[in-house]
Amino acid sequence: MREAFRKVEALQRPKTQEISLEDVERGVVRATQALSALAHADGHLCFELEADATIPSEYIMFHQFRATEIPAELEAKIGNYLRRTQGKHGGWALVHDGPFDMSASVKAYFALKMSGDSIEAPHMRRAREAILSRGGAANSNVFTRFLLALYGEVPWRAVPVMPVEIMHLPKWFPFHLDKVSYWARCVIVPMLVIQAKKPLAKNPRGIGIPELFVAPPQTVRTWPGSPHATWPWTPIFGAIDRMLQVTQEYFPKKRRARAVDKAVAWVSERLNGDDGLGAIFPAMVNTVLMYDVLGYPADHPQVRIACEAIEKLVVVKENEAYVQPCLSPVWDTALAGHALLEAGGPEAEHQARRGLDWLKPLQVLDIKGDWAAGRPNVRPGGWAFQYANPHFPDLDDTAVVVMAMDRATHQRGLVADVPDYANAIARAREWVEGLQSSDGGWAAFDADNNHHYLNHIPFSDHGALLDPPTADVTARVVSMLSQLGETRASSKALDRGVTYLLNDQEEDGSWYGRWGMNFIYGTWSVLCALNAANVDPASPEIRKSVAWLIRIQNPDGGWGEDASSYKIDPAFEPGYSTASQTAWALLALMAAGEADDPAVTRGINYLTRTQGADGFWSEERYTATGFPRVFYLRYHGYPKFFPLWAMARYRNLKRSNTRTVAFGM
Repeated sequence: MREAFRKVEALQRPKTQEISLEDVERGVVRATQALSALAHADGHLCFELEADATIPSEYIMFHQFRATEIPAELEAKIGNYLRRTQGKHGGWALVHDGPFDMSASVKAYFALKMSGDSIEAPHMRRAREAILSRGGAANSNVFTRFLLALYGEVPWRAVPVMPVEIMHLPKWFPFHLDKVSYWARCVIVPMLVIQAKKPLAKNPRGIGIPELFVAPPQTVRTWPGSPHATWPWTPIFGAIDRMLQVTQEYFPKKRRARAVDKAVAWVSERLNGDDGLGAIFPAMVNTVLMYDVLGYPADHPQVRIACEAIEKLVVVKENEAYVQPCLSPVWDTALAGHALLEAGGPEAEHQARRGLDWLKPLQVLDIKGDWAAGRPNVRPGGWAFQYANPHFPDLDDTAVVVMAMDRATHQRGLVADVPDYANAIARAREWVEGLQSSDGGWAAFDADNNHHYLNHIPFSDHGALLDPPTADVTARVVSMLSQLGETRASSKALDRGVTYLLNDQEEDGSWYGRWGMNFIYGTWSVLCALNAANVDPASPEIRKSVAWLIRIQNPDGGWGEDASSYKIDPAFEPGYSTASQTAWALLALMAAGEADDPAVTRGINYLTRTQGADGFWSEERYTATGFPRVFYLRYHGYPKFFPLWAMARYRNLKRSNTRTVAFGM
């Protein structure tokens, strides 16, 4: 990817052309009208959230595990989706036009075979050849091998042991549920029960994939471990796993039964209605499988509601269907609200306030979620990402909602229908400040969730078992506190947050983006925060960051970053320009006082030139991150509200007597 872009960069950069504010205004109006038209009757917005082939593939396998029927038309449409997203390399990737991924390819092949595709069909032959040429299905990751073990395709020794007795471990023990991230907890706990019971899928169609193995799985003695493991963790955790493989069947049965009961109670307490455990697909599926292996009947209320949560994630279109990893209404509504408030005008501001009115009662005020294990004296007050997930609110969403509420309250030309958000903002600020980690940063869901040695256990081959502080979430909180009137002199929390950000800058001037792709996203987040916190725009940190953003601009005027920047040693990798990444770069430069820079003009030209007739921007490439290196996201809303936000801000700054951005985002 980098070499391809080197050749492109060798071409002469087009001359910067001024763009009329009238053209920008027309684009803003079209995008504003189009975005507002997508709001639900109650004011909120929720766009599709797409991952890779693994989720729809697992959905088919989930139904085959339980011998439950998928409507034939739906199964056919999922098959169409899987066949369309097959890569030129023969397998399936984690992102649009990305490199081959073994686990995604094995699951997609298995699902298509279950759906009736002949293994001699051209697309299946290509997939099989691609898988076998890379060592076969035995080289899949831990979660894929767990699924294959459920189908009897690999022995259980192919999966690192996670004994259900983990539920009994004291908090001081090196491994404890409180020491891993929210998403890991929700996936692991029901999985512990499943692994203890070791069920076999019903698999009524009798489908297997022995043809995807180079050597018979029963003959394999050494299975892939975590690529993140290093000395001394590799031999230590490897020895522990080998010991558990031998001894687990001899654990006391009564103690195991009590551990199973604890796991079931943990899941049932957090079942979360038809929004599902953790409101994420893998945890929802494991929940149903857990109840199944324990003998719960299909019509049991908890089984029925857990299944309903899964079905809510299915997206059905005219010729295709896929399954979302989760839903994103709070995030979409809050960010769209910022864009609409930036666009301004009575109709846009009214729609933004309708969205905020919908958000207000979703604030979690009466449940102390899992975060309280580390901060028991903090009152709840955050928002979750999904429609409902009260045990797991997150700081990123909360900060974005608060800033939108604050801005709506103080937006120019106040009107009578602005509600009172003061109490909601105060409770949210209290909760967010209480979740600051000891290093001064903020994480997404917990405080001080940074026991990094746990990323080296064999089970954590994805290297994302934890939720440590990150620059992008810290930046959002710094922006929030600053927009609410705090200063470094008046707020120790804010001062420590700014210090964290300044210390976390990369050598090239960028910041790593954990939840968005990647350094462009992180740099946008931090430059907005430093501007809000009144860090001098002439400071070396900001100047270095601005220079980096201008240097990486693509010749077409846009910005783009490839998912390959998330590697073991992360580094920026140029990518094709996208509307959302271009918008982030523009918002970052304008926050740093660079609205008049030619790079900004070129970027606005790019957005104006690529806006579609429907008022939006086309964006197939993935620009968001679930877990670096293993799971990425395509927010269908990003090219709908981020470019609008950037164009409206450019127009507003150009029309004003100042080039200073007055808000935290």
